[in-house]
Parts: sequence; C-alpha cells; structure tokens
Amino acid sequence: MSKTAIVVLSEPKAGSEEALGRVFNAMAAAYDFKQAKKEVKVLFQGAGTRWPKVLQKTDHPGNALYKAIEDTIEGVSCGCAEVFGADPSGLDLIKDNSVPGTTGLPSFVKLQKEGYSVITF
Repeated sequence: MSKTAIVVLSEPKAGSEEALGRVFNAMAAAYDFKQAKKEVKVLFQGAGTRWPKVLQKTDHPGNALYKAIEDTIEGVSCGCAEVFGADPSGLDLIKDNSVPGTTGLPSFVKLQKEGYSVITF
C-alpha cells in the first residue's frame, strides 16, 4: 500500500490566487487519496503554518474541503510556526527534526523511512 505525505508551504498572507490554488490542490490531493483509501497525511510547514487558522474560518472558500480532510492532518511544523508567528489552531506541533536554533521541524527522512512519498505545494 502506498503512503503519501502532503506538505503545504504556500503563504496565505500573500492573498494571491496562486497561494489559494496551492493549498486547495494540496487538500484536493489529500481528499483524493483519502477517498481511494490510501494512507495520506497533511503537514503545514514554513509560511504554510499560517493556513490552518485561515481555513478553519467557516466563510473561507476552502473550509468545507479542509473539514473533509481534517482527519488526515498530521500537524504543523513547530519551528516554522514560531518563525512565521503562526497560530497552530489546535493542531499538533511536529518537531521530529531537531534543526539547530529551532524547536524542531518535520523530518523528511523519518517520512521516507516510514515509506511515505512526499508531495509539496
């Protein structure tokens, strides 16, 4: 069985259609894998750690899709949330990769060892 980790890096503060398109397509991919009963997890990293707070707003156009894939969300990068001033919005903080000068980030090596293919948006 294939396993996929989807990492959202796009910046919601940019307010661009491209940023919205990236997060929307990341969530759509997670939904696709979920519907196909494939193992999938979503991680928010970098400036992407700002997305959960935005997507949790019921009037956001991506809210319904966010709710549909919420159970696939692994969490947000702890170190990135701190650097970018993001509110983790109740999600788990991931700190598997002890990067010097940070509280930790997700580990791509760990994901790879666990058999995940990584897709970034």
